[in-house]
Formats: sequence, C-alpha cells, structure tokens
Amino acid sequence: MTTLPRRIERLTNARLADGRVVDVELDGPVVAEVLEAGSLGSGDPDATLELDGFLLLTAPAEPHAHLDKALSWDAIRPPMGDLRTAIDAWHAHSAQMTVQDIATRARTQALAMLANGTTAIRTHVDLLHGDDPLRGVRALIEVRDDLRDVMDIELVTLGGYLTPTEDMDDALAAGVDLVGGCPHLAPEPLAELDRLLEVARRHGVGMDVHTDESLDCEVTLDVLARAVTGWDVPVSAGHCVRLGTLDADRRDQVIADVLAADLRVIANPITNLYLQGWDDGVSTPRGLTAVRALLDAGVRFAAGADNVRDPFNPLGRSDALETAMLLVVAAHLTVDEAYAAVSTGARDVMNLPAAGVVTGQQAELLAVRGDDLVGAVASASADRYVLHAGRLVASSEVHSRVAIPATRPQNAPK
Repeated sequence: MTTLPRRIERLTNARLADGRVVDVELDGPVVAEVLEAGSLGSGDPDATLELDGFLLLTAPAEPHAHLDKALSWDAIRPPMGDLRTAIDAWHAHSAQMTVQDIATRARTQALAMLANGTTAIRTHVDLLHGDDPLRGVRALIEVRDDLRDVMDIELVTLGGYLTPTEDMDDALAAGVDLVGGCPHLAPEPLAELDRLLEVARRHGVGMDVHTDESLDCEVTLDVLARAVTGWDVPVSAGHCVRLGTLDADRRDQVIADVLAADLRVIANPITNLYLQGWDDGVSTPRGLTAVRALLDAGVRFAAGADNVRDPFNPLGRSDALETAMLLVVAAHLTVDEAYAAVSTGARDVMNLPAAGVVTGQQAELLAVRGDDLVGAVASASADRYVLHAGRLVASSEVHSRVAIPATRPQNAPK
C-alpha cells in the first residue's frame, strides 16, 4: 500500500466536467499543462494517477464549518428543534468539554472531509463560557497545525453578546484568523455588530459573521455591508436566512448594498433547512437565503455544510457533494452552479488562490468516479482521489457485490 501524502506529477485519461478527456501535468503545487489524453509519454508510475472512469474537478473548499462542535450529537443527545433549542443544548454540554475532547472530534471531522475531497476549511470556533474560554481555540489551533501538510484550515472567532471583548482579543492574539459572531441573537443586534466591527478594525483582520439566521429577525445584512464598504480585507456573511423572506424590492435593495461592498455570502443549506421553520405548520419555508437573486446580481457566493452531527444538525456526510445536491433541490440551482458554490466559489469567498484543471492554477483537485457532473453529484461515489498542493492526500476505493438471480427459463413457473 502506498503511503500518503504522495507527490503526483501526471494525471492521465481524466474526464473533465465539459466532457473532454485529458492528461494533466503538475509542477509541484501548480497545474503545469492540460493536454489531450494520450499526449504524455511514459513516466514514473509512482508519480502517476490513471483516472480512466473518473471525473476530475476542482477540489471542494468548506467556507463555513464548526469543527469544535462536530460529532458531538451522540454525547449530547439533544432534543431536536430550532436554533435556540440547539444553542441551549450546546451551551449546557460545552461547559464540560476539554481541549482533548474538542481536538479529537475536530481532527476526526476534518479528516473525514479531506477523504471526501475538501482540502480547505474555514471553521468558526466558540469562545466558551467558564474559566477557560479559549479551550476550543487551543484545540483547533492544534488540529490546524497537525494537518497543515494535508489541508488548509482557517479559524474564525465565534462569541455571543455576553462574550467579553477581551476574549476575542486573546483569541486573535493566539492565532485565530478572522472575527466572527452572531449579532442577530443579541438583544441589540446593531450594537453587537458595531462591537465586532470595532474588534476587526483594531486588529486589521477580516470578518465572517453569522448574519440574520432567522426567518423574521431584524435585518442587519445591509448595515454590515455599508459598514465594510471600502475595506481592504475580505468580509463574509453566513446564513442570511432573513434575506430569503423579504419582499422583492427590499431584498434587491439589500443585495445592492452587499454587491457595492463586495461582501461575500455563504449559504448553509443542510443546517438551515433543519433549524428553520419548526413553528410553521403550513407552507413551511425552506429557510435558505435568496440564493438565485444573489447569484443573478453577481454577489460572490459560496455554500457550506456548516454543522455535522451536533445539536444544530443531527446528520451530514462530511461531503461537499451533499451540499451541492441540496442547493439543486432546495435552492433550484443548476448542478454546475451548485458545484461551483462548494469549490471555485468557496475558494473565492475564502480568498484562496484559484484552483482547478487550468494551467497555472493550484493543484487542489478531486477525482470522483463518474462520467459527468450530474452523475457525480447524484451518486456521490466514494471512489475518490484527493490532491492538495499537487500531492495525493487521500484515496478511497469501494468494492460492491450484488446478488444477481439466475435467468429464469421462459414459461417457467413463478
């Protein structure tokens, strides 16, 4: 068995989403050349991946994760319910968590995502209640450092309105990358948003804010957009559920502010579909942001899996193809648009270098068994190869056996 990671120099006979079959030459972490299949001569077999039968894609990037919460459902056994129910269950459990517990679950979750093709993760990390609010921060910094050779991980502070500003400062000083929070949950959302903006300004870092994660909350997305217009660091807004419930005129006004500010928007279909609408017994809303209107307006857009098997979402396969599928069925995107939202769009929102099967771009690649993108998203085959920085960092092979009845002779009794 070949030890991973392994440097790859050539990919042969790979099918692209546009139908072409190609050979790809890599130069370290960069795609050096994309050629017609059969163009590359013989080379080092240990540095070659034969991809006949596989679809070669830009590797997914996860723009909105919660690695510190992931895989805690079994330990918590929370009641199923809406956002407030989930928050209460999480806060009750988080008081007893240790750095080791958080790090173990986070590492397991990150590696599950890597196995399915995700080579970059932006994760929020809670500033916890109690005497040691940076337990989650230390755990995720440990995981980020441990996995830096196989994937990129970026950290965002996540605190509530009762979180001391000093804890945010300490988290950023410890190595967290971006400022985040959830102003819509505060008694005075705009005051809490102002506090987060001030912290980001003072530290000179970007932001990724949980924004308007409710069907009927006060709208803060346009206030955030106007506040960061002209900033030279990237700012993102996650969820933006309320935007999907506004009338068309008000929605379009907010989107105009978002576009003018170059504010990026991140939808999280599986978690928002689960958490929203519990009180709506008739015509239950889908609980998503205004995905089509955002895309049509030209807003930088991405989608993430958000929570995986924790109080905020009991399910999830740690697979960007699941997120893409939900964008098709719940947000009515095309399959191409949906996959872009979890790959090239996600990398753009996360301010990562462009990647894909294009000369000069980063060799962040996923090969999944399939003939076309629709089939790959539909079947989500577990047969995959994952490349990060031009190195093979994960591979999965599936064997299936199905009992096939013997052919019954014609006119034989049933």
